[in-house]
Amino acid sequence: MIKLKFSRGLAALTFTVVSTLSLHAEFLYKDDVVKNPKFTQQIELIGAELKAKTGISLYLVMLRDLDNNESISDFEKRLSAESNGSAVIITFVELKKEVDILARPTSLYNNFDKAQVLSPNATFIGAVVSTIMFARTFDDAKELLSNSGGTILPILAERAKGNDIVSKYSVGMYNGYSDVAEQIAASKGVTLSSSAGTGSQTFIDILRLVFYSIILYALYVYIRGRFFKKRETKSE
Repeated sequence: MIKLKFSRGLAALTFTVVSTLSLHAEFLYKDDVVKNPKFTQQIELIGAELKAKTGISLYLVMLRDLDNNESISDFEKRLSAESNGSAVIITFVELKKEVDILARPTSLYNNFDKAQVLSPNATFIGAVVSTIMFARTFDDAKELLSNSGGTILPILAERAKGNDIVSKYSVGMYNGYSDVAEQIAASKGVTLSSSAGTGSQTFIDILRLVFYSIILYALYVYIRGRFFKKRETKSE
């Protein structure tokens, strides 16, 4: 009975904390996915500092799904119409596995690199692997090689199970939110003390380097195996 009462009390306290944060959350505009008070607090700290130093609002929206077959771009446009002043909106839709960034006015795209943030490749090695696997023309190869430095999709693409899935979402979206915030701040000549900083990004780059090195080695073994198999077939 004591454990049951404690569990109920803890659950009530957790619900109260989450509800309070949700009521006061401004830059984590909506969160139907992570629902973690610490995550909310970190997003709010970065968003508030960015707004105070640059006048630009950076919103993060995390949805389970969209209503009435609405597209992610239509949702962002509708949301931006409701916001006041300059705003950048990062939207993640879990069931559709989609991520997008909308800036209004469009001149705000000059303050950050949308293609880099949303690149599926975290490192140049990843871009090389993508080029080898997917490029069909020289233009495809050129575009893929120039597309790296992603801070959201490479993390969301990682395999996870159970509670690790939500953790993956929180890490990926926090990383991307921090990246956009830092780029906007840098474009205005200011720095953010509350963001992730280059340290965490360097750590992630190292992990991606190891990851893609393994992929490259596996690709090399596969190609070599196919080559030797053909040679053996011809010799027979």
